[in-house]
Amino acid sequence: MDTHVFLVGGAIVATVVLSGGLRAAEPASPARHEAKDAAAVPDGWETYAPRAEMAPRFRVEKPAGAGLQAYWLGMSGQGGRALDGRWLRKVPVTAGKHYHFSAEFRAANVAEPIRCVLARVVWLNAKGEPIDHAGVVWPGIAGGLTDKAEYPPTRREATADGWSVIADTLQAPKGAAEARLELHLRWAPKGDVLWRAVELRETVPPAPRTVRLAAVHHRPTGKSPEENLRQFVAPLEEAGRRRADLVCLGEGITVVGTGRKYADVAEAVPGPSTKFLGDLAARHRMYLVAGLFEREGKAIFNTAVLIGRDGKLAGRYRKMCVPNEEVDAGITPGNEYPVFDTDFGRIGIMICWDNQFPEVARELASRGAEVLVMPIWGGDQTLARARAIENQVFLVACGYDLKSAIYGKDGQPLAAAAQDPEVVTTEVDLGRKVHYPWLGNLRDRIGRELPAKPAAENGAMAR
Repeated sequence: MDTHVFLVGGAIVATVVLSGGLRAAEPASPARHEAKDAAAVPDGWETYAPRAEMAPRFRVEKPAGAGLQAYWLGMSGQGGRALDGRWLRKVPVTAGKHYHFSAEFRAANVAEPIRCVLARVVWLNAKGEPIDHAGVVWPGIAGGLTDKAEYPPTRREATADGWSVIADTLQAPKGAAEARLELHLRWAPKGDVLWRAVELRETVPPAPRTVRLAAVHHRPTGKSPEENLRQFVAPLEEAGRRRADLVCLGEGITVVGTGRKYADVAEAVPGPSTKFLGDLAARHRMYLVAGLFEREGKAIFNTAVLIGRDGKLAGRYRKMCVPNEEVDAGITPGNEYPVFDTDFGRIGIMICWDNQFPEVARELASRGAEVLVMPIWGGDQTLARARAIENQVFLVACGYDLKSAIYGKDGQPLAAAAQDPEVVTTEVDLGRKVHYPWLGNLRDRIGRELPAKPAAENGAMAR
């Protein structure tokens, strides 16, 4: 054990470096890599790595003037790409109770913090065995037992002094007696991370976050954009009577069936169509997504607009994946992945051919979208189901040659149209966590286990 004093972030910090005393993992149980001087590690924290050769350099830092109880837990890579180290601590819990986990970290020399700097909570039964959300013990593939961990997400908002925050409210499962808190640094050869303010405290159950989603299945038959728009009045009034919070219309509603070219119906956004739709949205206090063709200078975009409950333009998405048929007709692709915060949660929008590729949905979900809204002309519902499953989001698809439907996180249709016109609605709880056998809470695992990005594209994704 070595002690050093140096300056970190403008504060004088006394550092205890934990070196040596590491023992290799045994196949049937986790390895504990302990300091020679256990008294140097506060509050029962232990160090761990899957194998001793993968361990980072562990340290404990005491910020000057922060009080006797304040400390930071540090890890730093020693140059190997196999780096994988963790701080561990067990705390007692009561099965069925809800707990708020939070931890703050500051990382340096870590290209992808979402993959490399994370926290986990592992529930343990009275025997000290890891259990899943149903209280089941799972055997490991290579011997021992498999940890069925919770992965609290990294929040998009940092603290006032620039530390990242990981936080979530979790429910201790049936049979849980302890929670093992884990702070990780992995796969960052020269990475460094400091952890502070780690806690798991009992809290009240979170309130449901219910939202009523809707899609209007209708292929308009007007001869002009104005006639097409008027054909959506009655279905939107029906959606209003059903108290829909978010309603999706199809792709290019002002061109379908009119026989006109995209350039003929392209308009400014906001413009006459958003004004018409905005009046309906405001009347029924709903969010509304609809596909239009937008002109900006010499460019024409296949756009979906988001209208707020107040009837005003709340955002727009320009179709990223433009098929050859639209390219030849002079459509310009978009180049942004916006997500939109509503009063019920965060949504993302994609359009038709975007569904053919996983990247658009993945990017929107990685930015925190809980619902994907997709105006679509036609396509394969298998792909729509896949986008919902692989990103663990609700997906609202509204089409003409594709049956309009609302898909759950498991890819199953929660509501689907059987005729034209028809309004399909369903109510979902955005706050309900879905735990799958073996996989656990897949939504929060996805970002932690994504493939690495090419070096030029590295960047943290958070929600």
